Amino acid sequence: MIRQLAGRLGLGRGGIRLLPLARRAALVFALLYCAICLWAYGMQRYLVFDPDHTLHAVPGEYPFPVRDVGLEVPGKPVQTLHGWWIPAVNLHARVVLYLHGNDGNVSTNMRVIEPLRELGYSVFMIDYRSYGESGGGFPSEAGVYQDAQSAWDYLVHEQGIDPTNLFIYGHSLGGAIGIELALRHPEAAGLVVESSFTSIYDMAQREARYALLPVSLFLNQRFNSIAKVGHLRLPVLYIHGTGDKFVPFEMGKTLYKATPYASGFVAVPGGGHENNAEVGGAELRSEISRFVEHAVQFRARTSLKTSAEN
Repeated sequence: MIRQLAGRLGLGRGGIRLLPLARRAALVFALLYCAICLWAYGMQRYLVFDPDHTLHAVPGEYPFPVRDVGLEVPGKPVQTLHGWWIPAVNLHARVVLYLHGNDGNVSTNMRVIEPLRELGYSVFMIDYRSYGESGGGFPSEAGVYQDAQSAWDYLVHEQGIDPTNLFIYGHSLGGAIGIELALRHPEAAGLVVESSFTSIYDMAQREARYALLPVSLFLNQRFNSIAKVGHLRLPVLYIHGTGDKFVPFEMGKTLYKATPYASGFVAVPGGGHENNAEVGGAELRSEISRFVEHAVQFRARTSLKTSAEN
């Protein structure tokens, strides 16, 4: 790569050797810098996504019903996503579309959805393209947005679930995906964002290895949640552990403060990035339950208001 760049600058064989030492050093540094920037631009998806292709459990291993679901993502070629449907005992229970983070797959996230299942909600978890048993090429920001949309379409159009009874729940990177999905579907009952960040740019700013790179110029995986939350028009609950070592607690607070319809912010004392379900215990479950009922009442009020205006 460096040799190609040098050739384009007219510095063929022996050309660099004819330059003064300082200029040669500056040129080599510039070529290396350009090569690093090009590498970083091309590798962004691999820095953001970490798919686990292996399921570490199968539906039949759980003591409660878990059904494998396949759904198609439109496009050429058509690809198939896989998810797990965990139905509640009550056929009229609230439904939660759960979007996991940048690593693992549905089998590694069963523990973190325990509060939702224990509260009596039906849960649909999906694996984005290339995760678990889902097909497709390596994921991208645009691709996972499409995958979440396909999961929404499956629940609403194929399973006939009323959007006013359907909640979106995203953890970490899934929180950013959930925010985008909620922007597209303000008719959803509500949105829960757990342990999520303001943007990939803000996360990169925390890494010393990116300090000298013009990150804002070549980002192609942005997940710019902080620019989106001000446009959300549905109830939103934020959850963040105070001991999160991956996504700063303050990022969660920043998202909350920028969200006009935010219903609350649950700070889980001592909670890390992935253990809020265990650390938060009964109090976290109570906060989620309270939010869900608040969101249902909010939907009922807005529906009545819309009907009265018409």
